[in-house]
Amino acid sequence: MPLTSDSALAGDPPAGPAPAARPVPQRAGPPAGDDPVALKVVPVRHPWRWAGIAVTAVLLAQFAHGLITNPAWEWGVFARFFTSGTILKAVGVTLQLTAYGTALGFALGLVLALMRLSASPFLRWVAFGYVWAFRSIPLIVQLLFWFNLAYLYRRLDFGIPFGPGLFHFDTMGLVGAMGAAVLGLALHQAAYAAEIVRAGVQAVDGGQVEAAAALGLPRLRRLRRIVLPQAMRSILPNATNEVISLFKGTSIVSVMAIGELFYQVQVVYGRNGRVVPLLMVATAWYILLTTVLSVLQHYVERHYAKGAAR
Repeated sequence: MPLTSDSALAGDPPAGPAPAARPVPQRAGPPAGDDPVALKVVPVRHPWRWAGIAVTAVLLAQFAHGLITNPAWEWGVFARFFTSGTILKAVGVTLQLTAYGTALGFALGLVLALMRLSASPFLRWVAFGYVWAFRSIPLIVQLLFWFNLAYLYRRLDFGIPFGPGLFHFDTMGLVGAMGAAVLGLALHQAAYAAEIVRAGVQAVDGGQVEAAAALGLPRLRRLRRIVLPQAMRSILPNATNEVISLFKGTSIVSVMAIGELFYQVQVVYGRNGRVVPLLMVATAWYILLTTVLSVLQHYVERHYAKGAAR
């Protein structure tokens, strides 16, 4: 015996009165004739922006035209001295001063930063006094002071404190012009490096260190695997700026008659009178090497940003 009728199986509507038709909701917004989809999109005009671009482009073109056509720049002299042996040797001395000052300065700066972060008030105050003193004294004064170290101490004795010395060095032969320059640059750089490292370490959330300690990680491993990778993201940009500042600041040691780039340029234009092209030689080398440092900074920052940048 069938349980449904034939009409139900065929999908026919049930018999009876038809239900009332529901009202069709009206679309809110503009009438159908002003449909936003059909409207023409007109970009926003920026006449003052284009005016600024035009003025800037004209000024840059005039500057470039002056560089190319003005014979006072003496580009022939520039090309002759840019890669001369004297200038290349001076560039090497400049790079040596930068490398020594950076390595020694950041090594000492790391020690000072740890002293400032230590729980000992004595070590904190000693590090603070060092940073305060070396940031307050101009670099050129420090360089001249170290250059005249032999006037204050003719020899350095190493032995029992306040007692007899076991061996000694003559400061006249120990600290020459190059040694005084490296010493002055490194000690000056250490004061700034200490603050950069300290700020980078303090930027790391303390909760992460506490969590690592709760997991039983040794103190050195916490510093190496948790603190330093995150602190480097804050340290690197400022540290690179300091290295670039030190690289350009090596020109100050010209007062000590060291054959770095700026001093050697002065010597050359003092002989031939070609001041502007020789200054352009030094400028081009400073710009070129600063650009190289900036590119290295980009790649090192990208390395330490792994896992943080999205």
